[in-house]
Amino acid sequence: MINLPDIHDSAQRASSFLKSLANENRLVILCALAEGEKNVGQLEEILGIRQPTLSQQLARLRADEMVSTRRDSKQIYYSLCSDEAELVMGMVFELFCQGGDADFDPDSDDEGSSKTESGVAAA
Repeated sequence: MINLPDIHDSAQRASSFLKSLANENRLVILCALAEGEKNVGQLEEILGIRQPTLSQQLARLRADEMVSTRRDSKQIYYSLCSDEAELVMGMVFELFCQGGDADFDPDSDDEGSSKTESGVAAA
């Protein structure tokens, strides 16, 4: 039997987790960190955003306990620290960051395509 309070707690945690992911810059940061630890300069170069914007996004990810920091002299390094973030970002990285399925388009309403048994759209 399903315990409703547990379901609500789990749904709340999942909602909070997904809200952390619901930002393009944060997703790029997490995708970059899925490859390994990066310093602020490397992340700034990867994202192509200014340091204050990057700091804001990193602060959110730290507050949500998705990334951790390590200081080496004047450099601050970031890495994934959440098992959930590592698991989800591994999947996101595989699907989207490494090219994944070129035919995947969640916004497509192409009525001329149908799904095969594997779930991949066929023309």
